[in-house]
Amino acid sequence: MSTSSRFAVAVHILTLLASADGPVPSSLIAGSVGTNPALIRRLVAQLADAGLVVSQMGAAGGATLARPADRITLLDVFHVVESPVLIALPPNAPNPACAVGREITGVLERMTERAQAALEAELAAQTIAGILDEVSHAQRRRRA
Repeated sequence: MSTSSRFAVAVHILTLLASADGPVPSSLIAGSVGTNPALIRRLVAQLADAGLVVSQMGAAGGATLARPADRITLLDVFHVVESPVLIALPPNAPNPACAVGREITGVLERMTERAQAALEAELAAQTIAGILDEVSHAQRRRRA
């Protein structure tokens, strides 16, 4: 089972855009992320469709934030690039004749709902501006 890195890459992209004075081309973003420009262009297109970034074509083109960084939550980003369900339950119903099988689905549903709500609350409390502040703080500590 693989884990997606789309969320981390999307947050990286948006934080880089928040730090820039103008449009940032996909090649520069790809260099920062350490991946290929095609992947960046796909993610930027998803972020643009969601109204988080704007893309400009041409020699001086690139991506910019569509709204202020303090108005983009990590939950906004998560909803754009990740599946809404973190933990999927098996598609087949367990055996109702089994004591565990009879109850496990309900128990797991309640547990995953609480976990999902906790994740979403934390992501909703964080913004791209806050991530940029943390990155800037880390850069200052590294220089000191």
